Amino acid sequence: MTSNTHAPRFVLLSCLGLVLGSLFAAQTRAQEVLPFPPTPSASTAGLTMQDSIYQKRLEPGRLAEGAPNILIILMDDVGPATPSTYGGEINTPTLDRVASMGISYNRFHSTAMCSPTRAALLTGRNHTRVGNGQIAALANDFDGFSGKIPKTSATVAEVLKNYGYNTGAWGKWHNTPEEDVTNKGPFDYWPTGHGFEYFYGFLAGEASQYEPQMVRNTTLVTEEHKPGYHLSEDIADDAIIWLREQNAYAPDKPFFIYWAPGASHGPHQITPEWADKYKGKFDDGWDRYRERVFANAKAKGWIPPDTQLTPRPASLAAWDSIPEDERPFQRRLMEVFAGFTEHADFNAGRVIAEIQRQGKLDNTLIFYIWGDNGSSAEGLYGTISEQLAQNGIPTTIAQHLEALDELGGLDALGGPKTDNMYHAGWAWAGSTPYRSTKLVGAHFGGTRQPMAVAWPGGIKADATPRAQFHHVIDVVPTIYEATKITPPNMVNGFPQDSIDGVSMAYTFADNRAKGQRRTQFFDIMASRGIYHDGWFAGAMGPREPWVGGMPQGAKEWSPEKDQWELYNLNEDWSQANDLAVKMPDKLAEMEDLFLIESTKNKNLPIGGGLWSTALMHPEDAPRSAITEWTFEGAMTRMSESAAPKLGIVDTLVSMELDLPANANGVLYAVGGFGGGLTLYVKDGVLNYEYNQFEVLRTKIQSKGKLPTGKARLEVESKLAEKVGGPMDVTLKVNGETVGQGRVPTAISLHFTTNESFDIGSDTNSPVSLAYFDQAPFAFTGTIGTTKVTYPERTR
Repeated sequence: MTSNTHAPRFVLLSCLGLVLGSLFAAQTRAQEVLPFPPTPSASTAGLTMQDSIYQKRLEPGRLAEGAPNILIILMDDVGPATPSTYGGEINTPTLDRVASMGISYNRFHSTAMCSPTRAALLTGRNHTRVGNGQIAALANDFDGFSGKIPKTSATVAEVLKNYGYNTGAWGKWHNTPEEDVTNKGPFDYWPTGHGFEYFYGFLAGEASQYEPQMVRNTTLVTEEHKPGYHLSEDIADDAIIWLREQNAYAPDKPFFIYWAPGASHGPHQITPEWADKYKGKFDDGWDRYRERVFANAKAKGWIPPDTQLTPRPASLAAWDSIPEDERPFQRRLMEVFAGFTEHADFNAGRVIAEIQRQGKLDNTLIFYIWGDNGSSAEGLYGTISEQLAQNGIPTTIAQHLEALDELGGLDALGGPKTDNMYHAGWAWAGSTPYRSTKLVGAHFGGTRQPMAVAWPGGIKADATPRAQFHHVIDVVPTIYEATKITPPNMVNGFPQDSIDGVSMAYTFADNRAKGQRRTQFFDIMASRGIYHDGWFAGAMGPREPWVGGMPQGAKEWSPEKDQWELYNLNEDWSQANDLAVKMPDKLAEMEDLFLIESTKNKNLPIGGGLWSTALMHPEDAPRSAITEWTFEGAMTRMSESAAPKLGIVDTLVSMELDLPANANGVLYAVGGFGGGLTLYVKDGVLNYEYNQFEVLRTKIQSKGKLPTGKARLEVESKLAEKVGGPMDVTLKVNGETVGQGRVPTAISLHFTTNESFDIGSDTNSPVSLAYFDQAPFAFTGTIGTTKVTYPERTR
């Protein structure tokens, strides 16, 4: 990974930040002085003070009488204008139920991105302060963007476990460093290393809903999924089993559940029975949807009556500009998203129903957070394979429709043969009435998340929205107040960093209580903002996430050139009226405050999260330090993130084979049907396929059948220019070239985030349509030693 000293454009503000940081050092140290633990009891009088502190935390009786169970439900990539609960048009009966049992917050905020929000939510600290200023797949060497939650910022699960709770997590994790995602660990940053006694889900940022690579605790699940499988149903089933076992084994212990489905992150995948519920409901497009739900939210009292509807960005297509022959495709993408989202909400309801069946609902504190960020525009113009945007590869809708025809037409959308994601226009509409979408920290369309909180035995139901300004870091201190736990200053031998969050418990009984969060900073890939006492200032940064490709001037971008905006939120709920020109002194004050907060929270250099992206330096994205691999025989389910970067950098693969006549099966494969690379044999003929996210497949076939008996096979892949350029591929058998071809454009980051590298078969989602119905298509011969090496220029 490239050293930080090679990033001069990013460090323009670092020196000033460090100077300001020293001015606040005393204040920060003062904040980190936490209450001293309780005086030792008589039963621990023979121990030292420190020993007694640990002993008290480990004794079964240390919890307050009647400490509540805790359930956090965290949806993924859904904006504030999607759920019917608050004016949207996607049916959300479970969110309805939680809201009607308790209270809702209409000025609650995320970080605008997955991993950062999850790290902040679970620790009660700001995302960069716990090393999660960027997703784990794009982490780098800067302190605030390392991708590792430090042990000095223990998660709420770790604390609750030490105080006597049973703890479990289900679904999406996305807070483990990429290089650690192997079955050999290390497991320090896996869920079980962060306080969860049990985990069942996936470690990456997304997964196929039909063929995910799942993990149970620290073991990869190798059983094939049954017909009719869906991930959201699976994690609900498993959580229900855990609840029943917990009730049987430890009925006297409270539980903490973190239930975080992959929905509704891309790929949007759901069966037709759910998607068809929405047929025809979005036919008039995203502009009309936005107008309808804006009116609905006002009518429900969810947003103030004087809220303004912000305009569509000039760079985002109007629905009326979409050609008629493309509209059925765009409509169906939204129908699938809606069905996918309702299905996840339904399965969240099954978990709550089990808690009620056990008679524990009255004393369960539920946080239902509608999104880890706003709706996602990463589908760009509508796609059948959403990793195209992650890799910065431009395509046309015509290419998608042509590829879709081969897969079964519009009926294939939402199924296992597409990794579809809707047009960014739908994401913008899903963030009504705000500006922008996920990946924008400067506008509430990226950060404002509805949240419902219920505790039937502890909170009186009240339909009046709580309008106090809050953030995901405030959930942890709220839990501590509800459980009467004083945040420990030592956890498992690690002195603890101060908590940034503010408890929201003061709002439980008083919807008009004065807000206690005065300041909050936001920054995701240099799209940044600062809130303070009713004011908000922000700068968009170098990119608009709904625009594909490299933004003009992105390589020359520097933070001091950005244009800042200023809003008076007491008069302007939706950031509709920019006051920057009228109030330059106030803007300057807010900009200075942002820099101060960035310094305190390790958010320097500004733009540090951009370093390893496809926009800047994809070659520096996290990857294994190994440059030579040796594999013996068949192997399955090596995480793509830790595997050789086949199809991305120069590689030489050599395999020792024993070939039967008319051999069949996969020799090796990486990725899945949404994007990947495979080398397989069919009826004795060698085939290489580079599946560039379904829209372009490069196929190379041997001139004839492979010989029988022992043979040495080599595959040489060589970039013609640089990462992301053409790649020449040569196939050799026993030293003789049997096939050659050129991949027009190699990918720059990854094929998938949760798929695997396999030798001898293709597990999970198969890469090629040629053996889709025969997957995992195990090789019928024998594989000896396989070696993968990087040439010197790749190392």
